[in-house]
Amino acid sequence: MTSLDKPTEETSADDARAVTEAALFEAFGGVRGMVETVVPGLLFVTIYTINKDLHLSAIAALAVSLVLVVVRLVRKDTVKHAFSGVFGVAFGVVFAMMTGNAKDFYLPGMLYTLGLGLAYIVTTLCGVPLIGLILGPVFKENLSWRTRNPGRKKAYAKASYAWGAILLAKCAILFPLYWWADTTQLGWVLIALKIPPFLLAVWLTWVFLAKAPAPIDVFAEMEAEEKAAKERERGAAARSVEQ
Repeated sequence: MTSLDKPTEETSADDARAVTEAALFEAFGGVRGMVETVVPGLLFVTIYTINKDLHLSAIAALAVSLVLVVVRLVRKDTVKHAFSGVFGVAFGVVFAMMTGNAKDFYLPGMLYTLGLGLAYIVTTLCGVPLIGLILGPVFKENLSWRTRNPGRKKAYAKASYAWGAILLAKCAILFPLYWWADTTQLGWVLIALKIPPFLLAVWLTWVFLAKAPAPIDVFAEMEAEEKAAKERERGAAARSVEQ
C-alpha cells in the first residue's frame, strides 16, 4: 500500500459511513419522525394526568396526529411515518373508547412492538433478517445481500437480533406495568422508553453496517445491462446494414 492509497481508502470508508447514516435517517424518519412518534402519546398522557378525561385526551392525541400528516402533505414531504402514527393513535383511541379503560390507548402500540420484536428474531432465524428487507431498497441492493453479499447478510442478522432484543426488553417492562400500574404511570414510562431504545437500535445498526461490505447497487447493474443490450442491438443493426 502506498501513501497515496491510504487516504483513498479512508475517504471510501468515510463515504460508506455517510451513505449508511443517510439511509438509516431516511428509513427511520430522523428527528422529525421521532417527534411525530412521541407527540400524540405525550399529549394524551399529559391531558389525562391533569383531568382524567379519556375522551378529551384521546381526541387531542388523534387531532395532533392528523395535523402532523396535514403539515407533511402541505410541505410535500414523505408521509409514511406520519400516517403510521395516525393509524397507531386511531387504533389506540378505538380500543380505549370501546373498553372505557384509558390504559388500552397504549395496548395496540405495545402489541405491535411485541410482534415486531418477535418478527426481527424469527426472520433472522429463517435466514431473511427483517432489517435487511427494510433497508435493502433504501441502499438500492434489494435482496442481493442474501446470496451475493454474505458479509452484509451477517451484519443485517446482527442488527435484526439487536432490534428484536431491544424491543422485547421494552415489552418486558411495559406489559407488567399495563397490568399493575395506573394509566399515568404506564403512559409516562412508555414516553420515556420511546426514544432511547430506538436510538440504541439505530446506533447498533449503524455500527454493524458501517463495518460490513458495501451494498451491491442492483439498480446500477440493471441500468448497465440495459445500456449494454442497447449497444449490442445497435452493433447488430450496423453489421446488418453493412452486409
